[in-house]
Amino acid sequence: MYASLKSLIARSVSRSNARRMVLALCLCSLLVSVWAYARSAPLPLLILLLNAATLIVVGLQQWSSRKSIKFQPQELADRLLQVQENERHRLSRELHDDIGQLLTAAKLQSEWLKRRLPEDLQSRCSVLCNTLNETLAKVRDVSAILNPRQLASLGLEASLRAHLLKTLENTSIHWSLECQQRLTGIPEEMAVAAFRITQEAVTNMLRHAQARNLLVRLQRLPEGLSLSICDDGQGFSPAINPGLEGQRGMAGMSERIDQLGGSLTVSSQPGKGTRIDALFPWAPRALERASSPKVLE
Repeated sequence: MYASLKSLIARSVSRSNARRMVLALCLCSLLVSVWAYARSAPLPLLILLLNAATLIVVGLQQWSSRKSIKFQPQELADRLLQVQENERHRLSRELHDDIGQLLTAAKLQSEWLKRRLPEDLQSRCSVLCNTLNETLAKVRDVSAILNPRQLASLGLEASLRAHLLKTLENTSIHWSLECQQRLTGIPEEMAVAAFRITQEAVTNMLRHAQARNLLVRLQRLPEGLSLSICDDGQGFSPAINPGLEGQRGMAGMSERIDQLGGSLTVSSQPGKGTRIDALFPWAPRALERASSPKVLE
């Protein structure tokens, strides 16, 4: 995603250079026309006026493009993340609807076959049924990861709790999710970003950290939604530019928090665990409601 964003920005810059070149050519044409007109060369006045009008139009276009290009990188980042979420939702539907249905049909056929096979083939058929059951469960898990449907129905806190319970149930990691305030009214894009960042952090912890304890804390602050993820694993050296240094998971977190105008801080050292702090600022329309959080009784 980072490479695509750089490519799109580079194209925008090249188009801006082309417009500057056209502007320079028009200016040169106007100066030559003025010089010829001043020396009483045979140059119609209409051509001079036409060159002046062209220069004014191109100059206005250049000015308007410079004014709008300030927002282009942010708009491109927003669009790329939106495309990524749409693609995840599409893959989730295909896994759940197409591959899931095929595996369910194969499971039913294997159970029908098992009831009719002789005793010496029962064990082989049982292995086949168990394999199909495990594969179907894995497909459903991947589908749920790609598209956390429970966010809309259960909310952010319950969705994170369900994800942590499912992901860490067969591990020795002791985990805790702390949330002392109601998270009703959280914007959808904020909830998705917080869920994805936690998802990526937990995945990285399982792959690399060898941690034994995990703490996830959500707080509703006056300035925004605070997310903190701490583990006691091996830790690492955070990169200044994660996308260029191969830390794609951290780069994805930064892109999501930047999309919402928030801040992301990663504190980690080898052998001393990792702490990730993210702050998602409230939109102006939700700021007044967020400034008076309701504490759970």
